[in-house]
Amino acid sequence: MSTTTHAPIAALEPWLQLRSVPALKFSELVTLLRRFGESSEHLIRANSQDLLRAGLSEVQISALKTPQAGKIESISNWLSKCENHRVLTLQDDDYPELLLQLSSPPLLLYCCGDVNCINKYQLAIVGSRKASAQGKKITADFAGKLAMSGWVITSGMAMGIDRYAHQGALQNNGQTVAVLGTGVNRIYPQRNQDIYDSIVEGGGCVISEFDLNTPPKPFHFPRRNRLISGLSQGVLVIEADVKSGSLVTTKYALEQNREIFAIPGSIYNPLSKGCHQLIKQGAKLVEQVSDINEEFAEFPLEAENLDTKNPEKNLKQGLATDQLLASVGYEATPLDVVVQRSGLPVKVVLAKLLEYELRGLLVAVPGGYSRLGE
Repeated sequence: MSTTTHAPIAALEPWLQLRSVPALKFSELVTLLRRFGESSEHLIRANSQDLLRAGLSEVQISALKTPQAGKIESISNWLSKCENHRVLTLQDDDYPELLLQLSSPPLLLYCCGDVNCINKYQLAIVGSRKASAQGKKITADFAGKLAMSGWVITSGMAMGIDRYAHQGALQNNGQTVAVLGTGVNRIYPQRNQDIYDSIVEGGGCVISEFDLNTPPKPFHFPRRNRLISGLSQGVLVIEADVKSGSLVTTKYALEQNREIFAIPGSIYNPLSKGCHQLIKQGAKLVEQVSDINEEFAEFPLEAENLDTKNPEKNLKQGLATDQLLASVGYEATPLDVVVQRSGLPVKVVLAKLLEYELRGLLVAVPGGYSRLGE
């Protein structure tokens, strides 16, 4: 199909009408567009008899011919509020190229932010909404380093792993893309208003295929997940149980011929089971950012060891040899166990634990303390 520059508001109506046609497969739409002049406007203006001969039913033709004035007015009002509000059609120059490879790409994408970043190299990070302290730290660390090495980080702006993926990228001056299961102007959950604002202000982009003001519905999120993987070169899973929506994303990724990566965890942590299952099925086990970047050697990414440039990191590695720190496990470790393992007085242990918590080496959790990854 031919491409055009960003269309004026009036040019969006044919696409809204096309999208309203029931049971119209994308492959059928492509055939119709080619038959009627490669233009959505030509298609909706086509004679009804010609459309019948082309294979459309009367119900489909009626939907195709029905104006979408209410939605056009809503979109027009939204576009006028901010210059970084955009609606991309399937034939727009800025429409993400990778989405065109999908079996059913969205005909319209609502965007808030810098649309340039949705055509850059993206790496999706997904995982549990109920992430552990360890999972959150790993996510922010990996997202930050991946962003520093040239990736745009893509996720779904949910709580847990998604939130820390976006945060990790932003804290390292990286760009990040959030794909919503609601209208692009409907923030869900509301607690992520700060993340939404930071993404837009930080040169990233929030996108959705759903109409403005669309509320969250359970069936929207699996549909959203196909775009998270579809926009990305690969998907990194951090903490997911075996019934997680994150594994739905990896199923789409497999269908889309994307790379799948997973970070392992404790065999006692139910949030590790999804990652372990993926690794058993062939996902690449990831321990460091280079494990991901080496799979994309042809991409213009930074190859240097980022850890050597982080003196705070090196300091933490030195502290990791400390006998007291070594007494704290990656699962919740009771205070009396830490005291027993370290052989130090309780007062000394408590003081050191507070120091290490402030340094980000461990965190207080129900039942004791949990060590964070170095």
